[in-house]
Amino acid sequence: MAIPHAKPGEVVDVRPLGSALASAQTQTLVRAEQVEVIRLVVPAGKEIEEHKAKGEIVVQCLEGRVAFTAFGKAQNLEAGKLLYLPTGEPHSVKGIENASLLLTILLPKH
Repeated sequence: MAIPHAKPGEVVDVRPLGSALASAQTQTLVRAEQVEVIRLVVPAGKEIEEHKAKGEIVVQCLEGRVAFTAFGKAQNLEAGKLLYLPTGEPHSVKGIENASLLLTILLPKH
């Protein structure tokens, strides 16, 4: 069964998960023709190996802390911090603490 995404005009709660973070799963919140919004859950110690996105991305840390590597350097991304990457920029993410990130991908027109 597919997980439903938010419909146009629907309010989505992206507040920190707090104590529920430890058992939370990554979830796509919005999927449309040119945008995808995902709550990415990154447990401490988990690494998402280097990859490229299909479009421009904006990553906002909602809670916790990750090491985000792009442009050849690692930076800490913690609650309240935001990062932008252009299309195709190789990047990786490693959980320093249990974290949730709000990932927005701006997809190119078909």
